[in-house]
Amino acid sequence: MGRKILFITTDQMRFDALGCNGGKVARTPAIDALAKDGINYTRAHGQSVVCMPARSTMLTGQYVSTHGVWMNGVPLPEDAPSVAAHLKEKKNYATALIGKAHFEPFVDFDLKFYENRMARIGEYGPHRGFDHMELASHNSVILHYSEWMKKNAPDEINGFYRNLNEKFEVNAAGGGDTGACQVHFNPVSREHYHTDWVADRTIAWLDSLGAEEDWFCWMSFPDPHHPWDPPKSEIGRVNWRDIDLPEAYPGSAEKAREILEQKPKHWMWYWAGERVTNVEAPPDFIAKNMTPDQVREVNAMTHIENELIDEACAKVFKRLEERGWADDTDIIFTTDHGEFQGDFGLLFKGPYHVDSLMRLPFIWKPAKSAGIAPGTVEAPVGQIDLAPTFCEIAGIETPDWMQGKALPKPETEAETQHRDRVFTEWDSVYKDGTEVSIRTLYRDGYVVTAYNKSNIYDGSEGELYDLSEDPYQWRNLWDDPAYSKLKSDLLADLNDAHPPVREPKLEWVAMV
Repeated sequence: MGRKILFITTDQMRFDALGCNGGKVARTPAIDALAKDGINYTRAHGQSVVCMPARSTMLTGQYVSTHGVWMNGVPLPEDAPSVAAHLKEKKNYATALIGKAHFEPFVDFDLKFYENRMARIGEYGPHRGFDHMELASHNSVILHYSEWMKKNAPDEINGFYRNLNEKFEVNAAGGGDTGACQVHFNPVSREHYHTDWVADRTIAWLDSLGAEEDWFCWMSFPDPHHPWDPPKSEIGRVNWRDIDLPEAYPGSAEKAREILEQKPKHWMWYWAGERVTNVEAPPDFIAKNMTPDQVREVNAMTHIENELIDEACAKVFKRLEERGWADDTDIIFTTDHGEFQGDFGLLFKGPYHVDSLMRLPFIWKPAKSAGIAPGTVEAPVGQIDLAPTFCEIAGIETPDWMQGKALPKPETEAETQHRDRVFTEWDSVYKDGTEVSIRTLYRDGYVVTAYNKSNIYDGSEGELYDLSEDPYQWRNLWDDPAYSKLKSDLLADLNDAHPPVREPKLEWVAMV
């Protein structure tokens, strides 16, 4: 019997969402205990700051340019490599993905993609190396969770916020106490909400396995991704009136303008409501009109969703102990990307490579049987390193098609000394034809972002931040003469870090 792997992801969770990372509102004792007893990576970055590219990187162990899912709505090819398939082939791991997959577009009215079709035809895989898949998104009407709701809570299924309006655009309708965008009091009962459903279905799959089986289970929560509509019964956990505004919230329109005018123009466009550059952002949302109380309510709802995730994780951890697997199970916890939550006066995400969106919670609690000491690792790591880590846990070689390397351990200096940078990329085309293409490198406490030539940029634009002096990334040093040599060095390193590019370019087929 070898080591088992529980891989936990959330959707759109900030680094500071957790108590172990400085979070002061949401109570996350189960996940905080993972960090205490395991390894907390405090400078982990996503290789993309949007769902489908990031999730494809976690599955394939490849950079976005290489696997080719360059934006939401670009399906990962059926023959793409899969770490789940590799674990199954080399070590006969039982494999499952419970919750949100999103390797294929959700906007799929003809059910062309198997992820969307399988629940309707009563199937659960196999697919992409997973023996078993039970899929959920926030309020999709076509996945396993929706089919379960139709049978078990038909009166509640329409209580969720509707992501798309009647024009099939992302909905900007507000609600809650403050009218905040995509906030909604959801009448669904706690036991029927998708967070508990994901944990319960994970437990059911684990209970189907023999005691001696080795397994890899990806437990993937759809929250705290917008819309923010946890069960109404849970709203009393956090009163938005009692919480502080985010530290990186500008505090006034004047301050927001002062900050955003230093950045490339699409930042200001988004804040002012002049032009949208991300297909997931509601086109009618105007950030500059967002009130401080609305920011507070969005954050309160997010904290509530994070508490529910923590409690769902605790249920699964308890089941591992009951099955006698706790000492032989590696648990890795992370997310696909972050969320502004009021930083810079903004919400949601998009082509903005700052800590709000790039920096991830990233925790590995190795199996006790592995004998790996706990601690903190400050060296930069990324989603690209997850698949090789799963291979190391399973005791198999990392295949050539994976582009990362197994995560370093705190006691092994040699493993961290050559980890000095992490690479992130973004490419998108908005429905009006607006293109944004940026490449980012974090190194030695600096973040440099180069803008590729597009129909709104000439390729000379960029961003440079010194995180030791400017942790909120409010001051863009790109044009500061005092930083010209450093910028040149970082850009050379960024150019060297660029991964191989898949050819031909994959087709964008859906909005998301």
